[in-house]
Amino acid sequence: MTGRIVVAGASMGGLRAAEQLRAAGWTGAITVVGDEPHMPYNRPPLSKDVLAGKAPFESLAFTPKASTADVEWRLGARVVAARLAERTVELDDGSALTYDGLVVATGMRPRRLRCPGPLAGRHTVRTLADAQALRAELTRPGTRVVVVGAGFIGCEVAATAVGLGVREVTVVDPLPLPMVGPLGELPARALLKRHEERAVRFALGTGVAGFEGNDRVTGVVLADGSVLPADVVVESVGSVANTEWLQGNGLDLSDGVLTDEHLRAGGHPEVVAVGDVARFPNARYDGVPRRVEHWSIPTDTAKHAARTLAAHLAGGAVELAPFAPLPTFWSDQHDFRLQSFGAPGLGREDVRVLDGEPDGDVLVGYHVGGRLVGVVALGGHAAALGAAKYRAHLLKQPALTA
Repeated sequence: MTGRIVVAGASMGGLRAAEQLRAAGWTGAITVVGDEPHMPYNRPPLSKDVLAGKAPFESLAFTPKASTADVEWRLGARVVAARLAERTVELDDGSALTYDGLVVATGMRPRRLRCPGPLAGRHTVRTLADAQALRAELTRPGTRVVVVGAGFIGCEVAATAVGLGVREVTVVDPLPLPMVGPLGELPARALLKRHEERAVRFALGTGVAGFEGNDRVTGVVLADGSVLPADVVVESVGSVANTEWLQGNGLDLSDGVLTDEHLRAGGHPEVVAVGDVARFPNARYDGVPRRVEHWSIPTDTAKHAARTLAAHLAGGAVELAPFAPLPTFWSDQHDFRLQSFGAPGLGREDVRVLDGEPDGDVLVGYHVGGRLVGVVALGGHAAALGAAKYRAHLLKQPALTA
């Protein structure tokens, strides 16, 4: 094969796309463009081991497969525009790359609060630099931390901060329970109890109206007018897909890049999307396109998208079953783990305890029409193993639309 595939994005999704393109038989040139100066690295430890000072960067870096030794890496560069009709992307240094195939792997960035007040002292956790900067502040004696957002990252950061011995940690969220959106009420209440037992405070059912302070944050003003003293604020309020560079090409970018069942973007068979920027229908469930921000998704999407793109560029038909991954995630907090397989969010109206008790190790099942669609374990190693036992069962389940 001749020609070039450009991979826009040099995180995990970009690396896996390059590897899978070689595995799918693409022998032409591959150029990967990414705005960070580092080779791809593992992000989940940033809010845990890196923030806690237990993991150096070298332990995070992925080891590329030998098959990608000839891949060109354009690091410290960012794709800023695309002309899909001309098969060209533009970089922030003014250069342009032409391509035969394009992989969209630009991922997402943290959403920021738009509230009055100073910016200094406010952090997000997405990159290695983010984690390093936050750690430097958390290790100062007497630090008071307010985490805005009780989702995965927010709860992980709160747990890590407590482990570092900070003076005070408070989590703020407009929802009534931490992680109630993806987990539902039963596991969320169990999670809240575990965090409170380990000295994390919560201000739930309220939002942030602004920040006090002159040069830097000294307090967080809540919607009811009360103020939480804060030396450090961590904003964990969701994500925004990095799709601005694709505007003007007729794609649906309302929430990531809308793709078909083979991860092709908007009627362009030479363009595929991978990772958490892709909004794809999952044939395992209801076929509704969704973005999925789980660690397993970059690898799963890269494998399918690479086969799709390689087949198209070779002039053949795409002879693949529709994309149907089994989402998987875990979250380490304090001394316990959340482990999930499947799609709990689809079955939050029918949640049942499968094993254990909410006050201890517990395994919870999520159902749609009586059919198990996801499991979540909360607790120690045994609970996580209990969830893993259901993986094969979930893989064998017919599609919800079947």
